[in-house]
Amino acid sequence: MTLIPAADDNSSKPYDAVIQAIVDYVYDYEITTENAWARAKVALMDALGAALESIHTSPQCAQLVGPAFPLAPGTSGLFRLPGTSYQLDILKGAFDLGAMIRYLDHNDAFPGAEWGHPSDNLGAILAVADVRSRVALAEGDPSSVVTMKQVLEALIKAYEIQGCFQIKNAFNKVGLDHTILVKIGATAVSSKLLALTRAQALSAVSHAWMDGHPLRVYRQAPNTGPRKGWAAGDACMRAVHLALLAKAGQPGASTVLTTPRWGFYDVLFQGKEFDLPQPFGTWVIETVLFKVNTAEGHGMTAVEAALEIADTLRAKGLDPVKDIQSIHAKTQAAGMTIINKAGALHNAADRDHCLRYMVAVVLLKGAQVETADYQDDSPWATDPRVDALRQKITMAEDAQYTADYHDMAVRSVANSLTVTLADGTVLPEVLVEYPLGHVRRQETPKEVYAKAERNLGLRLSEDRVQEILATVASEEFWTLPACHFVNKFSL
Repeated sequence: MTLIPAADDNSSKPYDAVIQAIVDYVYDYEITTENAWARAKVALMDALGAALESIHTSPQCAQLVGPAFPLAPGTSGLFRLPGTSYQLDILKGAFDLGAMIRYLDHNDAFPGAEWGHPSDNLGAILAVADVRSRVALAEGDPSSVVTMKQVLEALIKAYEIQGCFQIKNAFNKVGLDHTILVKIGATAVSSKLLALTRAQALSAVSHAWMDGHPLRVYRQAPNTGPRKGWAAGDACMRAVHLALLAKAGQPGASTVLTTPRWGFYDVLFQGKEFDLPQPFGTWVIETVLFKVNTAEGHGMTAVEAALEIADTLRAKGLDPVKDIQSIHAKTQAAGMTIINKAGALHNAADRDHCLRYMVAVVLLKGAQVETADYQDDSPWATDPRVDALRQKITMAEDAQYTADYHDMAVRSVANSLTVTLADGTVLPEVLVEYPLGHVRRQETPKEVYAKAERNLGLRLSEDRVQEILATVASEEFWTLPACHFVNKFSL
């Protein structure tokens, strides 16, 4: 007897619970924590400072941004790209700002089973808020203006969505890039900023999961390349596009995650479901790691340890190349995956994801590694002493560092360095658990604002920088139309 396969179940089903939870949070959750609002201001200024630093410092980033093709004079509803004179359509604007924020790996970071950078989402958020506000004011519709309080609300919620997924869900284990979470978070909050109905937002978020998503290959040897700098911009652009498609009436796929065989879980996540260990709130913005110094997040404490060792060597009159026999670095599992790199380093993206390079440059400089030190035209990029020191550095995972990294009550990003001198003397191990920029370091907010002030000054006058800082500190900031805030960053 021939068995006839059962027909596919085509009955209507509600949206997957994860998608409903995301949209419910974005549309219903009220933010009441003062610390969350204060930290959101810090995050906003840090991200915009990083964006201006990228466009100023990296010729490769500068080549990426600007109109894809000339726009007609007087075209309305355009995004004014911070740090430039460009006026861009909403999609190119989201791409460009997302790329600028991320390009130099100097924006914030959030560790977990997945690694990511929540301020990437601001590329979509600010482009949408700016354009919608400009159109509303031009059309005499003040009720549709997006205020800076709404921008910060979107920022807090995008951070929370991305970070809560990062805690337990390792997209890297299946080869997917973490910018999938930028796409999800940015799609959800862009939907609200664009005044989509709840049903339209559910559709938009389902489309974000439906996309398939970029591979992580461009972050890993031997294919590490500059795409890792614009991947977030790509996610921001796609997020805005999907929200606009849903607003135009495109229906969603209600069981995009759970449907057997064809859904995300079966196709891309090895049949596993997402693990969200806590409800969405404001925890991520309140604990996100800011990068005061320019180093990949998992190597920041190694850089601080190297600075301490450099001081010791200087005090002893020792030369790092001649007088060091070996250096042993202990790190977390994430550090072993992301910044454990041997052999030739081909570009800035390679260098800023190499712990050995960062440590070697710090020891030779006797000072903090800086953005320029990773660039192709940096003298360190071709200095044979850097490679000589890199070859003396070994790396290994410390199980306790990994455990503390994942422990939600600890969340350290520890690295330690032990130096053996040429005469056999072993210097005391230098361990740094919490980098500058960590929530446990009291000086973090002050240092992040100082970093933002420096970065803004690369493109804007001192008077303009002080005006921006004063605006952010004022009560008027909360009701300021987003486009009026963005105008302050234009050339």
